[in-house]
Amino acid sequence: MKKSVTIFILIFIVVSFGGAMYYLYSKNAEDPVVYETDKASTKSIVKKTVATGSILPLEEVFIKPNISGVIQEVYVKGGDIVKKGDLIAKIKVIPNLSSLNNARNEIQRNKIGLDDQKRNYDRQKSLFDKGVISRQDVERAEVAYQQAQQSFDAANRNYDIVRTGSTRGLGSSANTLIRSTVSGMVLEVPVEVGNQVIESNNFNEGTTIASLADVNKLIFEGKIDESDVGKVKEGLPLEITVGAVENTVFDAVLDYIAPKGKLENGAIQFEIKGTLKKQDTTFVRVGLSANASIILAKADSVLAIKEALVQFDKETKAPFVEIKNGDSFERKDITLGVSDGIHVEIKNGVSKDDAIKVWNEIEKDDDNENN
Repeated sequence: MKKSVTIFILIFIVVSFGGAMYYLYSKNAEDPVVYETDKASTKSIVKKTVATGSILPLEEVFIKPNISGVIQEVYVKGGDIVKKGDLIAKIKVIPNLSSLNNARNEIQRNKIGLDDQKRNYDRQKSLFDKGVISRQDVERAEVAYQQAQQSFDAANRNYDIVRTGSTRGLGSSANTLIRSTVSGMVLEVPVEVGNQVIESNNFNEGTTIASLADVNKLIFEGKIDESDVGKVKEGLPLEITVGAVENTVFDAVLDYIAPKGKLENGAIQFEIKGTLKKQDTTFVRVGLSANASIILAKADSVLAIKEALVQFDKETKAPFVEIKNGDSFERKDITLGVSDGIHVEIKNGVSKDDAIKVWNEIEKDDDNENN
C-alpha cells in the first residue's frame, strides 16, 4: 500500500514538473510585443477657432426721398460708381388734394390782400402828388404793397411745390431730384420707374431708393458659439476665406465681440466683426458668405509631435512620452506648447532623434504580410 502511494506521488511530481517546463517553454517561444515608433519634426502650429458669416460694407448709406411720389426716372444701377451730389433718381409728385386746396386758397387770400394794398398805395401816391400827405405816408403804403406782393409770390411757389414738388429758383435743391449724399458704389436700387415712394420724416423711415457704400472698406460679420467666446479677444488676427474667391485668404483684425449672446437653434451665439485689410487686386462682392479663422495662438518652426503620442500621468496629470532605449522604452517628462488638435509643440524633453513609442501593437503575421 505504501509502495503504491509513493509511486503515485512520484508520478504526480514528474507530470507537474513536465507541465511547468512546457509552460515556460511556450512563453519563451512567443514573439515579443512590438510597437511602432515616431519622431518629432519641425512644424508651424496654429491654434484657431472658426466663425461663419458674410462680407459686409463698413458703412452702408440708404438714399431716401424727402417727398412722397412716384419714381419718374432712375439714373443709376447696381455697380455704378457715384460721387456725392450725383443724381440718383427723379420723383413725380402726386399732390395731396387737401394740401393742394389749402395752397390754392392761400393764393386767393394773398391776391385779395395784394389788390387792397395796391389800391391804397395808388391812392396815397395820388394824394402825395397833390401835396396833401407827406412822403412818409406814401412810403409806408409802398412798403405794405411790396410785402403783400411778396406774400402772393410765396403762395404761388408753395402751390407749385405742393403740386409738382418743385418751383422756379430752387435749382438742384428741388425735392423731386434725389441725389447721392456720399461717394461710393451703388450696391442696390430696389425701386423701378412707376414705383410709389414715401418720404422720410420723424414718423416714417421712408422708401429706400438706393444703397451706397465704399467697397474698399469691408468687414467680416459673423457669429461664434458660446464655447469659443471665452477664448477670443479684440485685436486677434483673422484669416478670411470666401467661398466664391478661390485660393485667396484675406487678412483682418477682430474689432468687436458682442457683450450679449442670442439663442439660435438651441445654442447661444455671439456676434463678431473684423475689418478686412484692403486688397486692390481682388474685388470682393458685398454679401458673400465667408469663414473666419480666429488665430488664438501661433508657433512658427517649432519641434512638434502628434498629440496621440502624448500620455498623462494618472496622479499628477503631467504629460510624458516613452522613448526607445535599446529593446525597451523609458519614460520622458515633457513640456507642451501650442496645439492645433493634431500636433503639439514640445518645448523640452524630446529631441529630433528620439524614437517615441506609438500605442499600436504590431502583429507578427501583419509584419510578414507587409514584407
